[in-house]
Amino acid sequence: MAADRRIVIENCAIATVDADDTEYAHGHVVIAGNRIETLGAGRAPEGLENVDRRIDATGHLVTPGLVNTHHHFYQWITRGLATDHNLFDWLVALYPTWARIDEQMVHAAAQGSLAMMARGGVTTAMDHHYVFPKGSGDLSGAIIRAARETGVRFTLARGSMDRSEKDGGLPPDFAVETLEGALAATEATVKEHHDTSFDAMTQVAVAPCSPFSVSTELLREGAELARRLGVRLHTHGSETVEEEKFCHELFGMGPTDYFESTGWLGEDVWMAHCVHMNDSDIAAFARTKTGVAHCPSSNARLAAGIARVPDMLAAGVPVGLGVDGTASNESGELHTELRNALLINRLGAHREAALNARQALRLGTYGGAQVLGRATDTGSLEPGKLADLVLWRMDTLAHASIADPVAALVLGAAAPVTASFVGGRQIVEEGRLLHVDEDAIARSTREQARRLARIAAQG
Repeated sequence: MAADRRIVIENCAIATVDADDTEYAHGHVVIAGNRIETLGAGRAPEGLENVDRRIDATGHLVTPGLVNTHHHFYQWITRGLATDHNLFDWLVALYPTWARIDEQMVHAAAQGSLAMMARGGVTTAMDHHYVFPKGSGDLSGAIIRAARETGVRFTLARGSMDRSEKDGGLPPDFAVETLEGALAATEATVKEHHDTSFDAMTQVAVAPCSPFSVSTELLREGAELARRLGVRLHTHGSETVEEEKFCHELFGMGPTDYFESTGWLGEDVWMAHCVHMNDSDIAAFARTKTGVAHCPSSNARLAAGIARVPDMLAAGVPVGLGVDGTASNESGELHTELRNALLINRLGAHREAALNARQALRLGTYGGAQVLGRATDTGSLEPGKLADLVLWRMDTLAHASIADPVAALVLGAAAPVTASFVGGRQIVEEGRLLHVDEDAIARSTREQARRLARIAAQG
């Protein structure tokens, strides 16, 4: 939309998730071009020019778009497998299948993952892709193409693995790259796809997979590469007790100390899970402003444990929410993570004081933007920020009797998305995606899942 063209949204409740958690029971938002021009209580100002559209949002809550901070899109076509495994056994069971993916499969899986998130209120997504079988095609390009087709803002965390079974790692030998190959391919991906502009739709991070699938050299040199290129760093950390044991046996120290020894703590770093963190670990993350992608559903699915999110937040650690791969969170939706983050953390030491509804919404919006390095341009509703926002319908049977719309959104059933905007461009209307065919994507993902299963069965 041209910078001088406007969309006016009125008669809605608004949760801005700004620094003061400003909310309006009856308010308006004015979008000009790709940015939020004004917002506030009551109706929009009179006399606005070049208004292309007025939306009567009676019965709706408007929030920032949800921000997903950790995912593995390719897993969309291996959902429902190894459903009663812990992390290490789950990985061993699935790596031989994952090692046979190709460009066609990855594109279909990315479409499925993105479609499910976008129709549920996600406006900024990320994918940590680390499986690059030889001869599989342009997997990074396939993922980025799917994000552009869907219309979401996107960060590709270009992953890598170079520690296979023969080196004491978990992936099969044919599923990993060489150190040199991984670094070269990652640098090429950054140079081809990373956009540094304020309204960037595609960014790239350097993302070796995890301590048990990556050599110390790849971690250290990956950090150096990211900082030379000026991009962020992402990996898995402290996900399970098995990982803690693994790091002590191989490196003589716990995961956090190991990461710090390889240059992997800092305000340009975020890590997925961080379930098994002691006080010293949390203090190190807080001191260095290292971010965390909290994935409550996946942590529960794989019996990893309950992350100490309240303690992280109290210490000043940046925390966002993640779907994680859909082979460990088959719903593939981020808005359900708002509820699960609140509920699961209340099972921990802080009980009912662990998180409240507004903290959960902040994790899924501003917190996510913060750990992706995009908090200056998205994650909250403020004049000058990008117009990434969602209209949640709150007047149906599912929510109409809950007076507090934020509590309704977080604790109630999944709220219908009437409209979702990314940079002022609408991508969802009445719960349906506008720029891709959901039914065609469902057929494609089913076909590619069956194709992968056949190939894997053949060995």
